[in-house]
This record gives sequence, structure tokens and C-alpha cells, in this order.
Amino acid sequence: MCNICWYFFHNFIMRYLALATDYDGTLATHGHVKDETIAALKRLRSSGRKLILITGRELNDLLRAFPQIDLFDIVIAENGPLLYVPANHQEKLLALKPPQEFVDKLRERGVNPSMGKVIVATWDKHETTVSKVINELGLDLEIILNKGALMILPTGINKASGLAAALEDMQLLPENVVGVGDAENDLDFLNVCGISVAVNNALPVVKEAATFVTENSCGAGVTELIDQLIASDLSEYQL
Repeated sequence: MCNICWYFFHNFIMRYLALATDYDGTLATHGHVKDETIAALKRLRSSGRKLILITGRELNDLLRAFPQIDLFDIVIAENGPLLYVPANHQEKLLALKPPQEFVDKLRERGVNPSMGKVIVATWDKHETTVSKVINELGLDLEIILNKGALMILPTGINKASGLAAALEDMQLLPENVVGVGDAENDLDFLNVCGISVAVNNALPVVKEAATFVTENSCGAGVTELIDQLIASDLSEYQL
């Protein structure tokens, strides 16, 4: 099918052209994606739709945990600031990392964070200390919580900003994307998708904001969503 035909076919027959999914607690169960979920991702690709992975994980950690990463058209890592295209291993940074002085001061106060290419991460028990250091240094950083984890990123950088950049590269609109997640940090991107879905194990605040909640948890919930998306294009939820 030629590119022009593909565009008109998908835009006039299918409303939802892509699935954007969180990794931990959504696609993956205890860090691992089950074979049944992998098979569902392949079915979605065969339907002509695109796959977008949005995760708070650092990229190298994700690549170790998920060798089937090439099923995805694009990956948004570190909770928003890093785009990665598995097909050609191309990386694109959307923000600058916090200054080394910030990390040094955290370590001086007993916080030993992990560091990605942009993200600085620790645990929520250190939230007060992190906030104080940010304020003392006058940094334009914000704290994002994720089920006990604490992520520090430049203000305005989150899963929604990462998704916006990815969709611009893919020439897709947010209203043509179905988003699925489970935790607080997923709300940013779920709120801009055409349909937002919470897996059954999601936090109550995510379930309340979602268009609907799957009957199953984690990867089984994503599999359920994929089969429903392929079968009906989620027409039962369209206005």
C-alpha cells in the first residue's frame, strides 16, 4: 500500500492509530513482559498501528530488561526527556540534566541518587531533602512521584512533553492515541490522549481519571486492551 493510501485508509477507517503504554506495572509484571503480552503487541503492529513506550526507566536499564524493544516505533525514556528509536538506535535529548552541584549536595545530605542522561532519581522518603536542595540552589526543577520512587527533572519535562515530541516526529495527533498506565506519573500523558486507560492494578487516582479500566492487571490488562482496540477501534468509547 502506498504512503498516501495508507494515510487515508488509517485516518478514515481507524480513529486510533497508536498505543502509548507505560512499562513497569502496566506492560511489565515485576519488570518482565510476558509472552502473551509480546504476542499481543505483535498483533497490534500487524493491524497497522504504531507502538509507543513511555517509561521512567533509564534507557540502558530498559534495554537490559526488555530485549523485544524493537517492537516499538519509539521509546520515551527517563519520564520524558529522552527519545529513542529502536529501528536505528537514534537518541534525542529534549532537556539538559541538572547541574552536578545539585547531585553533590544531595550526596552530602545522605541521598545517593541514580542518574540518567537527564533524570535524577531516588526514593520518596527523601522528598523533603530534595525539595530543600532545589530551593537552596534556586534550580528550575520539579519532583515527580511514581509509586514510591522520586524523579527530579527540569520543570515542564514529563511523560506528556515527551509524548508530544514523539508524536511530532511521527506526524500523529494526540487524539489518535490510546494511552495506558498505572501510576501518578502516567497521568500527564494519559490526560492528553484520545482515550486513557488504566490497568486494573493502577492507583485509584489513575482509575478515576481514565476513560475505562481493564478487567485484568499489568500485561494481561494491556493484552485485553489491545484485543479490544483491534476488534472495535474502541468505538464504544467514542463520542
